[in-house]
Amino acid sequence: MINPSKNRSGIILAGGKSSRMGTDKGFILLNNKPFIQHIIDCLQPLVDEIIIISNNAAYDVFGKKRVADKIINSGPLAGVYTGLFYSKTQNNIILSCDVPFVNQQLLSVLLQEEKKKYDIIQLQSEGKNMPLIALYQKKCAPHFLKLLNSGEKRMNTAINQLNTKTITINATLEKFAKNINTPEDLKHGIEH
Repeated sequence: MINPSKNRSGIILAGGKSSRMGTDKGFILLNNKPFIQHIIDCLQPLVDEIIIISNNAAYDVFGKKRVADKIINSGPLAGVYTGLFYSKTQNNIILSCDVPFVNQQLLSVLLQEEKKKYDIIQLQSEGKNMPLIALYQKKCAPHFLKLLNSGEKRMNTAINQLNTKTITINATLEKFAKNINTPEDLKHGIEH
């Protein structure tokens, strides 16, 4: 398995509006455990620190460092920037709080490339890039801030301007990368 000694942080984005789900996704239960707890349990052995990006103080119950977005209403790019700003490590695993099936087997695909000279390493699943299941270097933060200050909020724009590697995962791993955005997604994800 991956060498867990780390110089690596885990950053969980839990600041989304969750409009399609109708409730804060991080607290939705899967097998009697909140989504975010599944993600914390997956990350914990791989990182020195976990940072939750959310304005919602209810996340403090998980006992991890929680910080609010430094730039409000600017989407996931602002969340990634905030996480990198507060991170104390060069390497950072960034996950959204709506990937409760994520596991270390999936993350090992990213971490095998960690020592290479990329700014960002992201997964691609079912033809879609997944910038919120990715490894980011802390040095991306100033670039993201510059984009945010210019009004740019799109993750793809930010990622395409940096040295990014995209790894296409195989069908076996795709189920672990599923985003759960609606009650139907949750039902479908559990069935597969």
